[in-house]
Amino acid sequence: MHGLMMDYPLTLTSILERARRVFGEREIVSRLEDGSLHRSDYAAVHARVRRLMSVLAKLGVAPTDRVGTLAWNSHRHLELYFGIPCSGAVLHTINVRLQPAQLTYIVRHAGTQVLFVDRCLVDVLKPVLGELEQVRHVVVMDDEGRGAAAGLDGALDYETLLAEASEETDFPELDERQAAGLCYTSGTTGEPKGVLYSHRSYYLHSLGSMGMDSMRVSQQDAVMPVVPMFHANAWGFPFTATFAGAKQVMPGRHLTGAALAELIETERVSLTAGVPTVWNLVLAHLRKHPRDIRSLHTMIVGGSAAPLALLRAWKEEQGVTITHAWGMTETSPVGCCSRLRTPTLAEPEDAQLLARKKQGIPVPGVEVKIEGDGGEELPADGEAVGELCVRGPWVAREYFGSDDRSAFGDDGWFHTGDVASIDPLGYVEITDRKKDLIKSRGEWISSVDMENAAMGFAGVAEAAVTAKPDELRDEVPVLWIVPEDGATVDVDALIAYLAETFAKWQLPRRENVLTIDAIPKTSVGKFDKKVLRARDTEPGSSRHQQQ
Repeated sequence: MHGLMMDYPLTLTSILERARRVFGEREIVSRLEDGSLHRSDYAAVHARVRRLMSVLAKLGVAPTDRVGTLAWNSHRHLELYFGIPCSGAVLHTINVRLQPAQLTYIVRHAGTQVLFVDRCLVDVLKPVLGELEQVRHVVVMDDEGRGAAAGLDGALDYETLLAEASEETDFPELDERQAAGLCYTSGTTGEPKGVLYSHRSYYLHSLGSMGMDSMRVSQQDAVMPVVPMFHANAWGFPFTATFAGAKQVMPGRHLTGAALAELIETERVSLTAGVPTVWNLVLAHLRKHPRDIRSLHTMIVGGSAAPLALLRAWKEEQGVTITHAWGMTETSPVGCCSRLRTPTLAEPEDAQLLARKKQGIPVPGVEVKIEGDGGEELPADGEAVGELCVRGPWVAREYFGSDDRSAFGDDGWFHTGDVASIDPLGYVEITDRKKDLIKSRGEWISSVDMENAAMGFAGVAEAAVTAKPDELRDEVPVLWIVPEDGATVDVDALIAYLAETFAKWQLPRRENVLTIDAIPKTSVGKFDKKVLRARDTEPGSSRHQQQ
């Protein structure tokens, strides 16, 4: 017997309609190319989405066609986030930091037929456009409506097309399991892989993200996602904030510490999200140029683990609590959030801070476990370490257009490739990626733990750890450090500092501590360790010498 409940469609159309009906006057603020601010609201977004749907129809976009975006966080990108899937097509967000070969591969593999590109990113597209035979139209988004003159043959202008379009376009009836979005992994191992989201998965992920033990997005918030809209759905914030009716603040391509701090102050941002390197920049700016950021109550950090020193500095200096989150492109992406359990809240502040350093408890709707090398489930005792596996209604079950099912178990779990422990209170702590673990004489060394510890040493701005082959120990750690401006790092003192946390056999040798000007990053801001490994094996690679 089935329950006698309405079969209400879980679609993005329903989310946008709610925003119009209940929160039509709530602001959408975007920083434009010249640094000025554009102000809109949900009522205007709804109207422009209907015009955009008319434009897509005139461009010949059919249901399930992939429509790509090469764009920063802006009101126009938000319109595309809804207009494309609400028309029945598939939103394909493309990472603007990709190398030309990867960009070409992704657009071709997706079969993307129409591209929307920011005027400031035309030079990213221009070198490869001739190789994208299936792309029928390119629409340029420009603040002054000059997209047709952007230097791309046959380019159309976004604002001109919308001005000429009808606002009377009706929303089609959509199946909630219909494809709505497509995003590719960063391809750190092998070719990038496509993750195809449904309206249902977006809807449920948004509900899950609004929960008190998740992102806690509400209509009272002013949300500024610094994580780009071209990466992992901007962690779902464009959809979640719209569903909640929150004010949205879009920083565009202006991601300096000064620009972000100014937006937090002037737009009274209450919740923001991004990778740790961004918040290092903002904190450095605030130390020199204090601002009133008392509106900011939550800073979501993901992409890589935030060092304990960064958590402590934001709390003590700015009164802002960093909230760790964990997820992947394959998990839409939110899987865990470091909302503290009641027993932890009864502990001293230092113990709470250590708990916040973990990636947190699984958000409602997501199940987690850790597995050993033999596929056996390991105990959640805080000691056992294994591969993190997840499942839930917004977790991928296979990759788009790929026969590679190595990450998808027959038991319905997704094998993440992250190595983690789970403690008795349910806190998940990522200790490494499987490929980044260092195995020394049969024992594992966590590169993440050592990186975070090193970044807590005075004078170290950034640190990364890689493995180096060793005849006696199998592998030994190599510690790469970037000194703060004007700082000289005493290597012996740094190793002594690490010895407070790590056993002697885990410590890097003095000759394996290397100073570099900057740690290479991937297109999504993570440490690119394969570049460091290659650099360390180059003939004549430089070694750190104590000053």
